[in-house]
Amino acid sequence: MARTASGPGVAFTASRIADVETDLLMIPMFDGEELPAQFPGLDEATGGAVGRALASREMQGRPYELFITPFTADFKASRLALVGAGKGSEFNTERLRRVATAAALAARQRRVRRAAFLSRGDLEAASAVQAIAEGLLLSSFSGDRYKSGERNSPPIEELLVVSLETDPGHSLEAAVDRGRVLGESCNIARELCNEPSNILTPSVFADRAADIGRGVGLSVEILDEDEIARLRMGLLLGVARGSAEPPRVIVLRHEPAGAPAAPVLGLVGKGITFDTGGISIKPADGMERMKDDMAGGAAVICAMRAIALLKAPVKVIGVVPATENMPSGRAIKPGDVLTGAGGKTVEVINTDAEGRLILGDGLWYAKQLGATHLVDVATLTGACVVALGKVAAGLFGQPDAWVEVVRRTAQRAGDRCWPMPLYDEYAEQLRSEIADVMNSGGRGAGACTAAMFLKEFAGGLPWAHLDVAGTAWAEATQPLGFQHPVPLTAPPVAPE
Repeated sequence: MARTASGPGVAFTASRIADVETDLLMIPMFDGEELPAQFPGLDEATGGAVGRALASREMQGRPYELFITPFTADFKASRLALVGAGKGSEFNTERLRRVATAAALAARQRRVRRAAFLSRGDLEAASAVQAIAEGLLLSSFSGDRYKSGERNSPPIEELLVVSLETDPGHSLEAAVDRGRVLGESCNIARELCNEPSNILTPSVFADRAADIGRGVGLSVEILDEDEIARLRMGLLLGVARGSAEPPRVIVLRHEPAGAPAAPVLGLVGKGITFDTGGISIKPADGMERMKDDMAGGAAVICAMRAIALLKAPVKVIGVVPATENMPSGRAIKPGDVLTGAGGKTVEVINTDAEGRLILGDGLWYAKQLGATHLVDVATLTGACVVALGKVAAGLFGQPDAWVEVVRRTAQRAGDRCWPMPLYDEYAEQLRSEIADVMNSGGRGAGACTAAMFLKEFAGGLPWAHLDVAGTAWAEATQPLGFQHPVPLTAPPVAPE
C-alpha cells in the first residue's frame, strides 16, 4: 500500500474479521449493544475480555468510547479496539466519519503502525466505506512540521477499510478511493492553513496552488500584479496596497472532455494570507491566528484538486484572489473610495472588512470566465461566529433552490451549514452617500450585511456564500482530527 504525499495510503478488503492481518482491528459498537452474533469467536479470541467489558459496562458504546484488548488466539490481528458509535438510531455517515477519525487518532497516539476499521451498521455500503476512508485519512494530519524537537506520534503507515460484504463489482473499492481523495485534499488544505504567513506569502500561495493544480491535470493561470491592474481589479489592489508582498489571482480550470457547455460552477475563495486589519488594526492578542484568513482559498484549491481526481463530468472554475492586509503609509484608509473591476464603487468604512472587497473582484472575474453558478467560501465575519459558534458555517445566497442544493451537498460531506437571511433592509445599512456601496454596515447583523455586500457582485446568477469564520479553525483536538497549532489560551480574534 503506497503512501501519498499527504499521508498514508488506505486500502479496502472484503473479509472475515478473523482473517484481517493488522496491528489493531477497530470495530464500532452501538450504545447498549450486546456482542453481535455476526462476530462468532470474537469474545473467545480475546480470552473473554470483550464479554466482561460489555457486561460490566466498561464499554457502553457511547460516542468515541474506546476499549482495547489483545487477541489471544485464532484472529490474525494483534489487538482489538471497540469504538463507541452512539445510538444506532442516530448513526449516519457524519457520525461514522467522526468515529473512524477518533479511533485512528487513538491508534496513532499508541504508535500503531497498521490499523483496520470494520464497516458495520445500516448505512448504504458505498457511502459507509467512503466515510470511513475519509475519517481514517483525516487522522494523519499534524500541525507540528516546524518543531525541531519531539513531535506528535507519526501517522499510521497502513490503513485498511474492512467490509463483511462481498464486492464483485468493485464499487466499494471505488468508494474507498473516493474517500481517500477527499481525505487527502482536506489534509492539504489544512496544511496550507497552518503555514506561517512569512512562508506562505501570496506569491508562494499561488505557486503551491499551481503545483497542486498541475499535478492533477487542471489548467492553471496565475495573474500577477500587472495583469490584475490591467483588469482594473481596484478592490483587490486597494487591499494589497498596504503590503510589500504583491497580490496574486489564482485561476484553476476543470474542463473535462464531453462536459456540457453549461452549467459552469464558479468557486471563489478568500485568500488573505495574513490579516492585521489594516489601518483599522486588530487587537494584538491572538492576531497570529490570522494566518488562516486564506482558509476559503485553500478550500477552493483543494476542492478543485478533488474535482479533477474524481473526474467530475462538469466544468468548474476556481478563483482565489490572494493578498495580505497590512497597515503602512500606502494602505487604504477609512473613507477611501475604491472602484472594482466591474465599475462598482465602494466607500471603505473599515479596512478590516477587506475579505469582501477582494471577493467582489473574484466573483466578477469568475463571471467573466463563464461561470453560470457561484459559490464563495470565506472566513468572513466574527459576527457569524457569534451567531453560530464553531459548529456550523453561515449559508447565504440566491435563489432558494440553489442555496438548498449547496446546503444538502454540505450536509452529505459532513460540513454543517445553516441558512441565513438576506433581507432587503440589510442593503440599507450599506448605503453610501458618496459611492455605490459601503464595505461595512456596522455591528448589527454583521454576517448578513457582509453577505449582502457580496450579493452586489454576484449579479443575478445563482450564488451561495459560505461564511466559515467559525468552522475553519479548531481550538482543541476533535473527533474529526483537527489539532490546534497554537496555545489554547490565545483569545480569539475575529476575521474582518
